[in-house]
Amino acid sequence: MRGGLVWGGLGVLAFSFTVIFTRIAVAQFDPLFVGAGRAVVAAAIAGIALVATRSRLPSPRQAARLAIVGGGVVLGFPLLTSFALTTAPASHGAVVIAVLPAATAVAAVIRTRESPGRAFWIAAVVGAVVAVTFALAGGAGGVHASDLLLLGAVVAAAIGYAEGGVLSRELGAWQTISWALVLSSPVMVALTAVSAMRTPIMADPAAWGSFAYLAVVSMFLGFVAWYRGLAIGPMARVSQLQLVQPVLSLAWAALLLGEQLTAATVVGGLAVIACAAIAVTVRQRSTARASAPTRGATDAAAFTRSSR
Repeated sequence: MRGGLVWGGLGVLAFSFTVIFTRIAVAQFDPLFVGAGRAVVAAAIAGIALVATRSRLPSPRQAARLAIVGGGVVLGFPLLTSFALTTAPASHGAVVIAVLPAATAVAAVIRTRESPGRAFWIAAVVGAVVAVTFALAGGAGGVHASDLLLLGAVVAAAIGYAEGGVLSRELGAWQTISWALVLSSPVMVALTAVSAMRTPIMADPAAWGSFAYLAVVSMFLGFVAWYRGLAIGPMARVSQLQLVQPVLSLAWAALLLGEQLTAATVVGGLAVIACAAIAVTVRQRSTARASAPTRGATDAAAFTRSSR
């Protein structure tokens, strides 16, 4: 059990730096290059890992489902957050993205046709309302384009993670994200090439280091640690670690970027995290009751609650 928590904690720690290094990278790189280029590097690493382990090829049906995963977590989330963080502070992005665990739980409920009960839906809706309210309050004159991009990133990632959680029962945990990266690579290579042709690639070591972190850790190694933690388990407990991620991201934004954490940011972040925790916990309990005779089914359902 301790091993699962350690590996899961490493995954959450890795992901908590994503908005920070994205913010640093897009200050000098074209956001299209940051969002697409990091997936190209990660796909190369994933391809090597798949070949080295002789992982079996996905079936045509599985490949179609992998396209959904790739559309959400390889294409949608990285690109939308990259463009959003060209203007939004990392701390603001961390609070809006904090609703992701609850959004993933909602997507998983819809995908698996569960009936988690009224408390789950209340917590999920309240969490979404709090996130949108925070976005409204954070920008003078209402919602800005960056807020819409961040909320779009949450939706994309939630769909991708929910489908990936279901698909991982068939392909394996890290193999699912690896195949999603590899199958998405033609599109990501094309987007990276377009970005390179329209904007000169010039940046200092800090920006390149941030890009390298996003490509190697956020897009691949972080997933390996996270999924390994879930595999060791217990999945229900390990999956709860993700609720700490936005808190860490806010801390890194203050320490590394010098962003001032206002009272509204802290309160908004805590409110979103609390709603996400309630939604995830309620769904966990309802799933456990429904799957009580089969431990494997409970663990598999718990996996679908995991998200980046």
